[in-house]
Amino acid sequence: MSIKVMVIDDSNTIRKTTESLLTKEGYEVLTAADGFEAMSLITDHQPDIIFVDIMMPRLDGYQTCTLIKNNRHFKETPVVMLSSKDGLFDRARGRIAGSDQHINKPFTREELIEAITRHVKTTTATRH
Repeated sequence: MSIKVMVIDDSNTIRKTTESLLTKEGYEVLTAADGFEAMSLITDHQPDIIFVDIMMPRLDGYQTCTLIKNNRHFKETPVVMLSSKDGLFDRARGRIAGSDQHINKPFTREELIEAITRHVKTTTATRH
């Protein structure tokens, strides 16, 4: 059973690059351009971990994270914020929204894999 990773980012380049990197590592990757598109995909596919860009139109990363964490089916799903800003304020705001980790852009393949390894248990028994 492969691990399902969702990447939500309004940048087509970042979505494609991340999808390519993670697919090569054996992960199943879902992508969405914004929070609205992501919510239906999350419901349909139930990813094991979600990477979400902070700066997006319509629903930003904080709002998207809050929606995910307020949903009883997905509140245990790890959410990692992706941001080009490394401010303390952004990290704090991400924590308030319920994020599990913050990774700065540009991120590396290693940072993504480390986050997946850290937050996703390989057994489904840990899921509630």
